[in-house]
Amino acid sequence: MKKLLVVLLSLGLIAAFSMTASAADMKFGGGYYVVGAYENNPTLTENSYSKAFFYTRTRLQPVFQIAEGLTFTARMDALEKQWGNTNMKGGTDDLTSSRRAVSQVGAAGTTQINQKIQESLEFERAYVTFLTGLGMFQIGYQNVDDWGTDFGNYSNSRPRAAFATKLGPMTLNLVYEKLYENDTAINTGHQVDADNDTYAISGVYNAKGMEAGLLYKYYMLNSSAPAGAKSTRNLISPYVKATFGPVYIEGEATYWFGKYAAYEAPAPATTQDIDLQAYSAYFKVMGNFGPAYAGVQFGYVSGNDLSDDTKNTTAWSGGGPSWSPALLLMNDGYNTQSGGVSAASPGLSAANPVTSSKYNVIVYNAFGGFNPTPKLNLEAALTYATVAQKALSKTGGVVTEAVSDKLGTEIDIKATYKIYGNLTYMIGAGYLMTGDYFKGADSNKKIDDDYVLLNQLTLSF
Repeated sequence: MKKLLVVLLSLGLIAAFSMTASAADMKFGGGYYVVGAYENNPTLTENSYSKAFFYTRTRLQPVFQIAEGLTFTARMDALEKQWGNTNMKGGTDDLTSSRRAVSQVGAAGTTQINQKIQESLEFERAYVTFLTGLGMFQIGYQNVDDWGTDFGNYSNSRPRAAFATKLGPMTLNLVYEKLYENDTAINTGHQVDADNDTYAISGVYNAKGMEAGLLYKYYMLNSSAPAGAKSTRNLISPYVKATFGPVYIEGEATYWFGKYAAYEAPAPATTQDIDLQAYSAYFKVMGNFGPAYAGVQFGYVSGNDLSDDTKNTTAWSGGGPSWSPALLLMNDGYNTQSGGVSAASPGLSAANPVTSSKYNVIVYNAFGGFNPTPKLNLEAALTYATVAQKALSKTGGVVTEAVSDKLGTEIDIKATYKIYGNLTYMIGAGYLMTGDYFKGADSNKKIDDDYVLLNQLTLSF
């Protein structure tokens, strides 16, 4: 019997090695970065502490060309963590230096940290792209929440099915996304039809020197039903990009409407439906003048004013992590400042980090740069920011507001040098003159300024 198994195994190996090799071609893309950061006063209070650390990420994105018009794309992240942190992801959370820790309800209502959220090699995306006579299809885990300009971009990964087809100078897109599956989720009672899904249709028009698009997206968020509230949100978002000689302009806007919370009958006696009506807007103008450039940009994202219990006015997109006009204020790209702004708790605290969604902000930014050599870029920026709403909380019908709407004024400088075509090194510094909004409702609270020093090595391939 043993001889027979050896013979069969040998025949199998001979057959395997003699088979026709796959015709798939593979192209590798990706990147690597390591960032060093020092922040002097992350809590923006007097007699605070400073912090300094390094963090890194390695990303691989292979694309397999299976046949003409047929590809398979994957993306993997490795060592996405702080230097010296031996926990790949456990009971600690080093913020945006790595994949965020995910909590879930454990036994007897206790909170547990999902130990598997960060591994040494983590698949982020995997999807197939194929062309047909009707258009292009993309199916699988892929990039989502990117639309228009950087202002509203999040670059998340989620499962979706997308279709795109050309109609003359316009591209029509249809997209379905699965945000959350409740049928098989733990600790939910396996609720059927209590999922979170989105449906979107968009059109993008391209002409010489101009691009414009219009998006409609419908959010059906039923994961809290039937005991809790459903949420049906509608998003309309136009954008435009245009070049006129040396001047480049871009702009984007969002309008949210629908039901922020809708309870099924019979609704709990202490609850009521809440409508959604919110806005965000952004524009940028930049001029190129030989080796120099200069520009201004403005961003507005509405927050909840709390004056009407039947209405929510928080814009749920705009001011995403891809848009970072300053190094400290609302910049989660460098994961430095501990305090920040969020929709639910706008005051400053160590437990309230800068969010990837910049809700309730108004940002004014002016910037300029110069390239003394083709490899060296020098840039400076001035940023002034406030909140759109000063409301902090509401108790017994009384709204508590912050003593000021001012987040602060920040001055930033950066220098970036191309060591190779795909390898760059950046050093930067930012100084924040802290605004009184970070006092919250206490006018006597002592706050102080903050500054950050950064350096970053980036490799792309």
